[in-house]
Amino acid sequence: MKALPWKPVLRAVANTAITLAIVILLWQALISFTSVSPYVAKGPAEVWAFLFTAEDAAANRAELAPLLAQTLQDAALGFVVGIVIAIVLAVLFSLSRAVEAGVMPLALLLRSVPLVAIAPVIILITGRGTPASVAVIGSIVVLFPALAAIMFGLSRASAESLAVVHVYGGTRLTALRKVNLPGALPSLFAAARVSVPAAVTGALLAEWLSTGQGIGGMIQKFTASARFEELWASVAIITIVTLLLYNIVQIAESVVLSRMGMTGSLT
Repeated sequence: MKALPWKPVLRAVANTAITLAIVILLWQALISFTSVSPYVAKGPAEVWAFLFTAEDAAANRAELAPLLAQTLQDAALGFVVGIVIAIVLAVLFSLSRAVEAGVMPLALLLRSVPLVAIAPVIILITGRGTPASVAVIGSIVVLFPALAAIMFGLSRASAESLAVVHVYGGTRLTALRKVNLPGALPSLFAAARVSVPAAVTGALLAEWLSTGQGIGGMIQKFTASARFEELWASVAIITIVTLLLYNIVQIAESVVLSRMGMTGSLT
């Protein structure tokens, strides 16, 4: 049994800390060196006090916690649907060039249209405030980068390994299952890492335009009612959580690929 690869884990933790420090410094610089009114702009210290040291900090956290939970639920829905569709399409494209030639132009056409422009059409079809609208909007954001990464991984299979499968009478599907898919694991994890922030973005967009729930739905309400501490705290929380999720996927990638002997894929 291989030991846990602590070096990549510690590297991911260090990267998270460094990135978080940079974000906080840039945030504070934005507040300090711009002419935005202090009534509107809230810095890291004010958000920290709002969430942890103020007299009503517990009530503030209790108010924002359900919003975060809803946004993460919506992001998870878009992430899962988008990744699953990307994997299925990548496999179909690998098995049939005709399917790729027929579907890929439609996918590229859909990708070329800004999501904000087609979101009203999606909401009209799926219904405003429904889980289907969240799933479709979130999956579109996730789908295309994930599809490109997974297709790239499937195309990098060893020619020698594929030849061995064919020599022993294996079909194209067998080669895909035994060679292409295992070899595409680094690309699959790369797609997952890229898709995590994309899924959160898609969830926020769906909540803003469709459901009116979660952080995405409340940001507009916080702004309209001049609740700027809640606004900045919500943005800070979802940014930090997205950063943590990204690095959790990176740690999982390091552990899984190390245990499978794909140490050359770890960076």
